[in-house]
Amino acid sequence: MSSSDNAPEPSLYAAREPVFPRRVKGHFRALKWWLMAGMLGIYYITPWIRWDRGPALPNQAVLLDLGGRRFFMFWIEIWPHEFYFVAGLLVMAGLGLFLFTSALGRVWCGYACPQTVWTDLFILVERWVEGDRNNRIRLFRQKWNAQKIRLRATKWLLWLLIALATGGAWVFYFADAPTLLRELLTGQAPAVAYATVGVLTATTFLFGGFAREQICIYACPWPRIQAAMMDEDTITIGYRSWRGEPRGKHRKVEGADKLGDCIDCMACVNVCPMGIDIRDGQQLACITCGLCIDACNDMMDKVGKPRGLVGYMALTDEGRERAGQPPKSVWKHVFRARTILYTVLWGGIGIGLLVALFMRQPIGLTIAPVRNPLYVTLSDGSIRNTYDIRIRNQEHQAQPFKLTLSSSVDLKLSLEGVQGDTVTIPPDEMKLQRVYVTATPDSAAAGAERTPLTFWVEDTATKARVRQDTIFFGKGR
Repeated sequence: MSSSDNAPEPSLYAAREPVFPRRVKGHFRALKWWLMAGMLGIYYITPWIRWDRGPALPNQAVLLDLGGRRFFMFWIEIWPHEFYFVAGLLVMAGLGLFLFTSALGRVWCGYACPQTVWTDLFILVERWVEGDRNNRIRLFRQKWNAQKIRLRATKWLLWLLIALATGGAWVFYFADAPTLLRELLTGQAPAVAYATVGVLTATTFLFGGFAREQICIYACPWPRIQAAMMDEDTITIGYRSWRGEPRGKHRKVEGADKLGDCIDCMACVNVCPMGIDIRDGQQLACITCGLCIDACNDMMDKVGKPRGLVGYMALTDEGRERAGQPPKSVWKHVFRARTILYTVLWGGIGIGLLVALFMRQPIGLTIAPVRNPLYVTLSDGSIRNTYDIRIRNQEHQAQPFKLTLSSSVDLKLSLEGVQGDTVTIPPDEMKLQRVYVTATPDSAAAGAERTPLTFWVEDTATKARVRQDTIFFGKGR
């Protein structure tokens, strides 16, 4: 047996190489800071915004009231039967993602994805505590001692506080924020609230602090889907190799005049939060965050070369730029058949949702005939049908609702447990009312198998009316 037979099999998996992005300044880095501050501010502050809806309703501006089965968003109130509004918003979000990816590549991933936003925040904390890139690399390689324990413990504690605030902010969207906060601090909150905060705290801490780029590369499906959304006109980040190659650091040696603009300083690699080299071409790991552009532009300024060696570009412009011609207008790349189609679909759904929102009925009405039995013959020979009517009062105060019916034949309406034809329903509640419709023995409805009729419900305070058609069942001929 040869010695090669005893050699261990090579591992199919490589150990993760930690990424320590260097600090960088520039337009894209500033844009990311502003977007991060805005999005985190919206996320953390929104549950605490108050909105007066009256004494019988919650005063939280944005609330997913699972107990009451309603969704409040400022002046808008969505009921369970109106879930199509939520479905429409999700479809719009998907189309919006398709639109932005088709026009500008993975701009969502680089600027607005929660994983990117919280990872940026965690890296900022890491830099505050441990220093910039070289210091963090040195600390990583350093053996554990008092200094390393102190710095790591401080960093992890700050990460944990951010993660706890993240999980806490999420549960505040599902209950009154001040009340739930008090219950959480006093140990009186429901177990599901503590469990949710715990899970979100742990995932934020691990994903933003340790997994980072691995979530984008291995866990997120979008990098694999984006290829179907992009084409040669999509504007994305690229390296202008025809201008940068051959690269070289030495500019005062023989043949230096034949070198490209790239001085191989590795600045674009050192600032990349994904740890990739943009000069290797388009890669699945690239989130198009633009930090490599800032780093390269800064270096080009220092060596006296034109900016844009790394920048946003489209593949269709490569030939033009190689020939020394200017690239096409940005708008010609953005406005093309694919993006226009996505925009039309996105706008159409949005307009449809707005129309549906402003045209929805102020009264919810559902009528269910009781079919077992279809009808009952009373002692005087009259035929009676029974209906279960659900009336939803969508106003913010108790309202009286009057029930009437209309038909081509004479039918009598009566309400179970109610004197007269009017029922009062509390604000933002639904009432199940059993209703009887009776036909006299000699009426056409009693002898016919089916007779159409229409129920009307009128809010006597606002005069709003809704109707629903149904059938009266008789004995038939």
